[in-house]
Amino acid sequence: MKRITMMSLAAAALLTVAGSALAATATTTGKSTTAPKSTSTPRIDRRQVAQHARIQQGVKSGTLTKPEARNLRHGQRHVRRMERRAKADGTVTPRERTRITAAQNHQSKKIYVKKHNARTR
Repeated sequence: MKRITMMSLAAAALLTVAGSALAATATTTGKSTTAPKSTSTPRIDRRQVAQHARIQQGVKSGTLTKPEARNLRHGQRHVRRMERRAKADGTVTPRERTRITAAQNHQSKKIYVKKHNARTR
């Protein structure tokens, strides 16, 4: 009797885990109610995080001075504002994505130049 109870408990636990995994899959593949897919900008967001990390690393290593870092962070804020404005109407158009990407390219070059100049902390 003890073995049957343990097996049914294990089966119930397995069914619970499988059910929750199935529910999670259905939730992630279904439409999101919080934000439409057209305002999703994961590539832009990942790049913003990476560029912020590059600035932080430059400050930490001493290759960026405080004024240089401040200037770079100001540029990053500009890109974030562009992204927020693009999302404001509920749709990020391909043209807006292109402009944001161009601004990120510009910022990336600025980060490189300022990290590789002769100034150090």
